[in-house]
Amino acid sequence: MFTSVVISAISLALFWMAAFTLWWQMHAWRTPETLASTRFDRPDGGDRLAFSLLLPARHEQAVLEHTIERLLESGHTDYEIIVIVGHDDPGTAAVADRAAARAPEHVRVVVDHNETKNKPKALNTALPHCRGDVVGVFDAEDQVHPQLLSHVDHAFRATGADVVQGGVQLINFHSSWYSLRNCLEYFFWFRSRLHLHAEKGFIPLGGNTVFVRTEVLREAGGWDQNCLAEDCDLGVRLSSVGKKVVVAYDSDMVTREETPGSLMSLLKQRTRWNQGFLQVYRKKDWQRLPGRGQRWLARYTLMTPFMQAASGVIIPVNFAVAVFLDVPVGVAIVTFLPMITALVTFVFEIVGLHDFGRQYGLRVRFVHYLKLIVGGPFYQVMLAGAAIRAVWREQRGRNEWELTSHTGAHLENAAAPAADAAAPIREDAHR
Repeated sequence: MFTSVVISAISLALFWMAAFTLWWQMHAWRTPETLASTRFDRPDGGDRLAFSLLLPARHEQAVLEHTIERLLESGHTDYEIIVIVGHDDPGTAAVADRAAARAPEHVRVVVDHNETKNKPKALNTALPHCRGDVVGVFDAEDQVHPQLLSHVDHAFRATGADVVQGGVQLINFHSSWYSLRNCLEYFFWFRSRLHLHAEKGFIPLGGNTVFVRTEVLREAGGWDQNCLAEDCDLGVRLSSVGKKVVVAYDSDMVTREETPGSLMSLLKQRTRWNQGFLQVYRKKDWQRLPGRGQRWLARYTLMTPFMQAASGVIIPVNFAVAVFLDVPVGVAIVTFLPMITALVTFVFEIVGLHDFGRQYGLRVRFVHYLKLIVGGPFYQVMLAGAAIRAVWREQRGRNEWELTSHTGAHLENAAAPAADAAAPIREDAHR
């Protein structure tokens, strides 16, 4: 009897968790009006804000030059690109110096002298050097649309926002079975889920294509350099003090990126995110949110990676219990409820993959749909492993930053390296 009650309780909890997650994931597609409201409004042609674009780069000489060139194609009239390189990374520094020499009116190089390197430390190193009204963050492998800054400029002025979060999309879905699922995760998250968070007043910001008014960012003290999810942490802190966040998404305006180059690299990346979410949860800034619903959403969101990982393990166990053990018929039926939501989720993922391919002009073949379905359980195992590893690392006090390397798999035409130029003057930042 006790075993039946426990199994039923776990099954019902998993069912409702999956149902809520699916409902939130499909937020943008509920009505045509909701979908239309998620897009950027057309700019009015009056660029009035100045942008400081931070580009932290560590061992990114393979992709950095292309990213800077794309940023320099911006149609906006007032921006600066601040490339942050480590004092111990001459390869990346050489690429940054060449770019600054070619475009000194737009590109500056700041050197991070922190002995222990990570992204938030690099961003904080550059923050005092920002001259713009708005600070934007990009990653070293990003493909940025030339009109993005003009759209963001208009969004700030039209909405009175303190923060504007743009879309980010992994593109190379064809690279591997896990790349396909990784791309689809980003599609649902930036296309839909983040809009729900902005509407509710609690949002874990994305790691790049995020823009914050400079005075707001400085008042907040910049980024938490000890947090492995500095983007999520910043969003939680700004939400907790009532700052207005606007999320906008257009498939032609998204920042394009690549998936991690190996399954182990993806595991380490997801470990870092999970551990960072756990750190943000333990900091308890989310408890300052004014609404009970906001606090509940925050608690659920920050713990979701671990609940999803657990469900990936428990659902097959529940299925085996229902099939192989002698349990009452009612209990057996209840154990199948999480399977139903999993099947419904698969259906929506298939539809989402079709929409993803259509929006980005990518040819999605039958084999990709097959990989999506077959790879689902294995992807859940990877998520479970990353969550377990994150908890283990946090308990042992291991907070070192595991860097995700990039090869440019998402770039259609990588630019050839430019010839060496005279090295510009750097802005060394000793912290």
